[in-house]
Amino acid sequence: MTDTALKPRTQDIEVDAFLPHAPAIVWKTLTTSELIGRWLMVPTGFEPVKGKHFTFQTTPGGAWDGVIHLQVLDVVPHERLVYSWKGGHDANEGYGSPLDTVVTWTLTPATGGTRLRLVHAGFIAPRNDVAFQKMSGGWQHVVQNVGKLSGEVSE
Repeated sequence: MTDTALKPRTQDIEVDAFLPHAPAIVWKTLTTSELIGRWLMVPTGFEPVKGKHFTFQTTPGGAWDGVIHLQVLDVVPHERLVYSWKGGHDANEGYGSPLDTVVTWTLTPATGGTRLRLVHAGFIAPRNDVAFQKMSGGWQHVVQNVGKLSGEVSE
């Protein structure tokens, strides 16, 4: 049996959007705690600093308390923000099963605005199928909300 055959199959969520706002505005929307709370969840302890740990609180399920543990892995101001996204509990199947993934936001200047790309990578099938399905649609809405909220933000 090959190493490839032994590796679990993973899935990634990818969302691309054009936002009619400057990269500095979109960056501010993605990296200001108060604003993050308006387009996703209120973070506890977030700063756009490599190595920084923070959390989100969502709906608990089964043995999982609903806390999502995150760590900033990379920051390139106005260009890229990467953080780990871990949650769930080994006793859960479906909602609240263990999740160990990475979220990457990439901002690229474009004529009249910013191309925003989100990749939420590392969903292990079939263990994370419920999270993958729910979050696939959820991230579509989140990116739309980032765009709408960016329209209210000033530099």
